[in-house]
Amino acid sequence: MSPLRPDYAPDGQERPGEFPYTRGISATPQPWIMGQYAGFGTARTTNARFKALLEAGVTGFSVALDLPTQLGLDSDDPRAAGEVGRVGVAIDSLADLETLFDGIPLEAITQVRTTANSIGYLWAALLVALAERRGADPASFGVFIQNDVLKEFIARGTQIFPPEPSLHLAVDAIEYVSRQLPGWVPLAMSGYHIREAGSSAVQEIAFTFANAKAYLDAAVARGVPIDSVAPTLFTFLATTMDFLPEIAKFRAARRVWARLVRERYGARDPRSSQLRIFVFTAGSSLTAAQPMNNVVRTSVEAVAAALGGVQTMHVCAYDEALGVPTGAAATLALRTQQIVAFETGLTETVDPLAGSYAVEALTDQLDAGITAALADIEDRGGSLACIESGWFVEQLADAAYAHQQAVESGQTPVIGVNRFASPPEPIEVFEIDPALEAEQVAAVAKVRAERDSDAVRKALAAVREAASSGDNVVEPCVAAVMADATVGEIVEVLRDVHGSWR
Repeated sequence: MSPLRPDYAPDGQERPGEFPYTRGISATPQPWIMGQYAGFGTARTTNARFKALLEAGVTGFSVALDLPTQLGLDSDDPRAAGEVGRVGVAIDSLADLETLFDGIPLEAITQVRTTANSIGYLWAALLVALAERRGADPASFGVFIQNDVLKEFIARGTQIFPPEPSLHLAVDAIEYVSRQLPGWVPLAMSGYHIREAGSSAVQEIAFTFANAKAYLDAAVARGVPIDSVAPTLFTFLATTMDFLPEIAKFRAARRVWARLVRERYGARDPRSSQLRIFVFTAGSSLTAAQPMNNVVRTSVEAVAAALGGVQTMHVCAYDEALGVPTGAAATLALRTQQIVAFETGLTETVDPLAGSYAVEALTDQLDAGITAALADIEDRGGSLACIESGWFVEQLADAAYAHQQAVESGQTPVIGVNRFASPPEPIEVFEIDPALEAEQVAAVAKVRAERDSDAVRKALAAVREAASSGDNVVEPCVAAVMADATVGEIVEVLRDVHGSWR
């Protein structure tokens, strides 16, 4: 068989790398960045998992933070009891971050990604401080901060402050990174959790882009040029078992984004209009029943993402419906990406389904649906207004209820659950050592005992002053974590200033 051509577009048709980028943001086919989401227990235990993934060929890390860290709580906070290190790694201070990346050359990693949303500004500060501690240039490695706090109010629930100050703090990170570290990604506009909460593909993209408009409006109002911030952004989306519609969704999303950035903000740099996409296979498609079926599901979802032209991907492990993946399951998930990328030929040509009657029709339908939904949100006052009124949550609740009814009635087939069910299969489940929580609590106590308390007080006072005056808090947060202030202490100062979400 003769080699595949990079592009098969007829003369006069849109080509990959051309506005509005329906067919992809680059004319050159290439593999995506392969990163696996990982983290559990302490920085010490997660460091070992990261090193194993590096040896297996991972090119980017996604750091899973535990819920207390995501909520700005230290591991010894009574509210954190029982959750420390359960669904991610506990990071309480710069000392933990040093342990997390001990022996790992950051400059050799394409991306360090994280779920930090309500603490995105603080995660930026921690990584800048880590570079300073190592005597390295923060620009020498890539950082990808999710930092999409608005979607927490819609679909996930780790918000700490009310919506307006939450937005302000997220834009602090965007502004700081855009001005100081343009090679970092300060925002991943996140539709993944919106889709996981039950949305349709149209809602996933429309709600995500509505939130993106709120961030961009605020950043531009601060004087950040659109062509400084937009090229640094990613969007974070799901890829589900709706195979052809998912391929069309990625194509339509690029087209809608390109128009939005050019028409609303007057962007001139072509990179501003090029939507970079980070995809997770859908955790909600995984089943605890017949869990090995999940290998097939994630493979199908990964192929859809590859055909849709994404830039980076995570494939869920087959046992994630049961808990944190085992090492073997995490490695198999990475191997799934590698097989799709390197054995199928899908990375040798761009947008191979272009011209398909079905895919082109679905792309146009999704484009129209997303555009109409964005106009509806704008008419309702925009993203913040829809958060405060509860409209977003109502829409997701209705969609999730309809989906669950379809599953329970059998209208939507789920193999091993409502069709072809069989007795449960024995499977190894990863167990987190409960002693790790006590280890982490002791580590926080050690940091507090050995640091300069006066330096911490002064640094936290500077954070309070910046927050109270409306200044950007990232720089004072860098100084605070360098003084070994903890995540919980910094967030508590900001809680005093901004109040808490109720």
